[in-house]
Order: sequence, then structure tokens, then C-alpha cells
Amino acid sequence: MKLIRFGESGNEKPGVLINGERKDLSSVFQDWDRQFFQNDGLKILKEYIKNPSVFPTIDDAERWGACVARPGKVICIGLNYSDHAAESGMAIPEEPIIFQKGSNTVVGPFDNILIPRNSVKTDWEVELGVVISKDARYLNSVEDAKDYIAGYCTSHDVSERAFQLERGGQWTKGKSCDNFNPLGPYLSTTDEVANVQNLKMSLSVNGVQKQTGNTSFMIFDVYHVIHHLSQFMTLEAGDIINTGTPPGVGLGFDPPQYLKEGDVVELEIEGLGSQKQSCINA
Repeated sequence: MKLIRFGESGNEKPGVLINGERKDLSSVFQDWDRQFFQNDGLKILKEYIKNPSVFPTIDDAERWGACVARPGKVICIGLNYSDHAAESGMAIPEEPIIFQKGSNTVVGPFDNILIPRNSVKTDWEVELGVVISKDARYLNSVEDAKDYIAGYCTSHDVSERAFQLERGGQWTKGKSCDNFNPLGPYLSTTDEVANVQNLKMSLSVNGVQKQTGNTSFMIFDVYHVIHHLSQFMTLEAGDIINTGTPPGVGLGFDPPQYLKEGDVVELEIEGLGSQKQSCINA
């Protein structure tokens, strides 16, 4: 299944993407949120969409929202691609590097990137997003993590490098500016993804390719990350995990390259759909 959300920002409704058509399921579901996932919503949804023709088709003009409702947490894994760690001049981590983004950074896949005030180093990062299907705490094994995944999506972990690296403290303030996590266009359930550790990834700015990669280059794979995180915190249903980015971020160029007003960013992960954002000043 491919879960989507649509409508104006703050008033999105739930739907699904079937054979290229967006179907409105707001008559039977409130939202793709913590309550939905935690209460076995995916199994219930599967029954409902056996006859998708009974649900209204969403007008093409309707905005695409983030594919899941605002999560309780957005947890990110830093330097999780060996080739990205190298371009950043940092050692390959011995265990996952963990940081968080504000949950209000999550927006639609075609919403604008807002260049923060006083920013000169806003950067791009295409990432595999993982959505948690049920609360996970102290998982016994890496293998157990497979039972706690609702699905996967394309995620854009936008970053402000000066805020992140030059202003003291942790990375949070360089990661949590408004609109800094476009998500979607859809959430693909696990049965739609044959091998999550072999997905092509790409990102371009103004039509020029910047990032190319593959999830096979992850240092810590998806299941390892979920098991690891569960030893430190409860992962709640509907939480999002951004699993790291391949090489080609603006910070890694010589000299570095950063986003400015008027730039257009396009990104895609194999089987998980594409995004497109215009950059405007906040």
C-alpha cells in the first residue's frame, strides 16, 4: 500500500495512491498518525481498499501533504554512509550517531524550502525515511526490528550548517528550522519494498546532479538502527527515523555549495517517489 495525505497545510486528510490515482479515505480514517499505526490500522486499511472504487478520487490540484501526520519524534542518524563520512572528513562511527529534528519540520514533498533568516549555509540531504508501526522499547534482537516498521518514504533532511556546526551546542538548531523535513510523496508499506538495503538515491539542484547513492552503503542498516535506538528510548508508533545521506551534500564540495532563494531541489529514492522544492527566504 501507498499512504498519502492531501489538503491545505494543517488540515490534511488521509488517502492512498492506487494505480496512479489518489483516493480519499477521510470518511473512514481520521489520519495516518500514532493512533492509526498503534491500533493495527495498516491491517484494517488493507481490508478497506480491496474495493478502492467506492472512495472519491482526489483532484490533481490538491496539495500533497507529508505522507504521515506530525510525528512524536524525528530521529536522525548522522554519518551513516561510509562515503559521506569520508567527504565530511570524519571517522566512520563505531555506533550510530543520533540527533533529533523538531517534529514541526515535517512538511509536504512539494512545499517550499524556507531559507532561514541570517542563513548562508542551507544544505540538502536526501535520506531514506522509516516510519515506526508500533511502540518499540528494548527490542531483544536486530531481527525483531522488522516487526516494528510501517513502511518507508523519501525524506529531505535539510540542514543549516553554520547553525549546526559553528554556533556551539548540539546539531538540533541547524536541523529544526521551519520546513526542514519534506516527507513523501507517499509511505510505501514494507511489502512494497523488496530490499530496503538496495535502493538508488539521487538529488539535483537546478537540474545539476549533486547526490547519487544507494542504501547498500549504509554503515548501520535499518534494522540495526531501530534495535539500537530502542535501547535508549521508546520509539512510538508514527515516529520517523531519517537514516542518513549519501555523498554529494553542499558541505562536501570544494568550495562548499549552499542553497539560495530561487534554487529548485529535486530528489528521489527508487520505489519511494520523488520530491521537488523551491527555495524562498523565510
